[in-house]
Amino acid sequence: MNATKPQTESASRSSAVCWSCKAASGGGHFCAACGKIQALSREADYFAFFSLPQSLQLDSAALEQLFHQLSWKLHPDNFVKASEFERNLALERSSELNDAYRTLRDPIARVEYLLLRAGVRKEGTTKQQAPPELLEEVFELNESLDELREAKSEGGDLTDLRQKLSAAQRNFEQKLEEVDRDLNIVFTEWDAALVHPGNEPARQAVMAKMNDLLNRRSYIRNLVRNVGEELVQS
Repeated sequence: MNATKPQTESASRSSAVCWSCKAASGGGHFCAACGKIQALSREADYFAFFSLPQSLQLDSAALEQLFHQLSWKLHPDNFVKASEFERNLALERSSELNDAYRTLRDPIARVEYLLLRAGVRKEGTTKQQAPPELLEEVFELNESLDELREAKSEGGDLTDLRQKLSAAQRNFEQKLEEVDRDLNIVFTEWDAALVHPGNEPARQAVMAKMNDLLNRRSYIRNLVRNVGEELVQS
């Protein structure tokens, strides 16, 4: 999400002023006055790239349509006869377009990106701590995993242990589905807050709730993956 992009010499300039005609550019991909392609603004986010609000319930078909339209307009082949500066701008915009689309088309990547931009979530610092209400089930799961590994190393019968772990895996898969449903509910809360801006404490509370749900989701997803790997290997 934070991959390094090719930068032009004007990338740090405000997108409000066109680099070519110095008129108000309108902040879009092309100058509203002269039509020249513009540099990326450091303030712009992936939502703004598609001229979208920071909504978490996006129409995937509409997003895909916007992506294809912009792909055609920003494709470097359209700038082969332009200056080197403009060709670099086209490469920069096309790269950002692909990154933005990959992120926004996936609901989980979308909310993670939103929280990263807001400073609520930091990359590489996801909490891997069992939610308190799951401690007992996680403890039992880890015991079962240890028993499976021990039985496998001793050449014992794994049938019952495999069945027990498969049941535990299904249980946590259901919990993962519950988290996704809870996230969708909070997405609705967030989008409603966009319509009525100004209540910053409420906005921060919704972001904190989303961050907690993402941490929970990450932890449970890792449990499901670990059990699956053990079952495949046994």
